[in-house]
Amino acid sequence: MLHIENLTVQRGSQVLFQNLDLRIAPGEVLTLMGASGSGKSTLLNWLIGALDPVFSASGALWLKGQRRDALPTELRRIGILFQDDLLFAHMSVGQNLAFALPAEVRGAARRTRIEQVLADVGLSGFAERDPATLSGGQRARISLMRALLAQPDALLLDEPFSKLDAVLRGQFRAWVFAHLQRTGIPTLLVTHDPQDAPAGGKVIDICTWQNTSP
Repeated sequence: MLHIENLTVQRGSQVLFQNLDLRIAPGEVLTLMGASGSGKSTLLNWLIGALDPVFSASGALWLKGQRRDALPTELRRIGILFQDDLLFAHMSVGQNLAFALPAEVRGAARRTRIEQVLADVGLSGFAERDPATLSGGQRARISLMRALLAQPDALLLDEPFSKLDAVLRGQFRAWVFAHLQRTGIPTLLVTHDPQDAPAGGKVIDICTWQNTSP
């Protein structure tokens, strides 16, 4: 369970949003919507421990029963996937995936895990490929699996479908939601497009918590 408890974020006297309270169950994808500039990225930065110092925040972040808002980014165990795939251009597909593997996975086990992941997403034999040779959909799948290989306790999706064409967008979106449900990872999806929300899933407008008055 991911729980954001009574979060208020402000910049000086300007309140960006206040008393935000969200609960996301294991395997659930909760969609948070709002126009550009509404604070969606600021919320994600707070969740991963990278809030810009110009903002102040009060509230608590709970994940799997542990409070984590005081922990540094690397100890929060929260993965994030952006609209840009951010694959390392100087690394092969396999090396990109290996970069996310926990240190305790060593030797032949690393290669086996990478091959298994590629097979799971329909990309068997792609370990030695240059990321530049991949299609948009293939790059998106590699990016998601790299995020999941780090074994996060929760996942944040920041407009991850926005740069895909309409057909690929629908296919990849369905694949992502099915995979997250199977793995049981609580997920927060941030988007401005209502079509990105999973069918029947909970959708919240961040403006519900906004208060821009001094």
